[in-house]
Amino acid sequence: METASPEAHTIDKAAPHPAYDLSKIMGGLYGEGIIGLKGAFSREWVAQLHEDILRAYQEALGRPGGAVGRGPKRHYVEIHPEDIRGFLDLVTHPWVVAVCATVLGPEYKIVEIGFDVPNPGAVAQPWHRDFPAPPDTITGRRLNSLAFNLTTVDVTEDRGPFEIAPGTQWDLPEGFEHGMFPPRAYYPRYEARAQRKLPQMGDISARSALTIHRGTANTSDIARPALVLGADAPGAVNAERHDLQVTRHFYETLPEAVRQHLTCRVVDQLEPIVQAHTIEGLMMGEA
Repeated sequence: METASPEAHTIDKAAPHPAYDLSKIMGGLYGEGIIGLKGAFSREWVAQLHEDILRAYQEALGRPGGAVGRGPKRHYVEIHPEDIRGFLDLVTHPWVVAVCATVLGPEYKIVEIGFDVPNPGAVAQPWHRDFPAPPDTITGRRLNSLAFNLTTVDVTEDRGPFEIAPGTQWDLPEGFEHGMFPPRAYYPRYEARAQRKLPQMGDISARSALTIHRGTANTSDIARPALVLGADAPGAVNAERHDLQVTRHFYETLPEAVRQHLTCRVVDQLEPIVQAHTIEGLMMGEA
């Protein structure tokens, strides 16, 4: 995992940032399928994000379709950019911009923002992809989407750390249920490759959501929220699974360099999001 440079947390244009090695970005995501940057944000910034997420989580739990299950005692909530105070800081961070522009091209689009919450008692998920591999990846051997993750608490072994099987973004989905869930006969291969990630507050990662992964059991007494930011290359269709909305007032405050990278609806009043991308195979956890 790289370490943030002193000028890392600044607003930048959608061009690769000279502080980052673009070959390492490309090599990491096309190789292991995940990369990271330590200390991208201050702990104070992340503490504020944690407050915003907890508030949005409680609101989502109180309305139908607001929070969808990702396994026992585990939820995913899609939110509006305006629900967090640091949205502009996040999407203009030079590392985020560099990773998107390098892997997805200069016309990349932000298509999703939300968060995952493994609560105390959450069990291990089955190994999976977040959605079926598109033709661009299966036949073209090209990554056309990325997921950024940012934990809002320090991750420890008992807090359900994220586990990933490096290099499996290229696995053909032979026998995968719904194109996402590999047969259990494949599990020994993933377990032999598995890496558990223990990021701290302020660290950020980028990954291909096609790399086989799972959330592990949260045996601690605290929840472990993680922000999710999704980005697509031109031609990708992940925006169809989401409903990114911004108010007209908020949209007008954004720099043009940010507006051009948003696939969103501009509305007079924000509408509650009913999450469309359910993953039924996660509901029972790992058998």
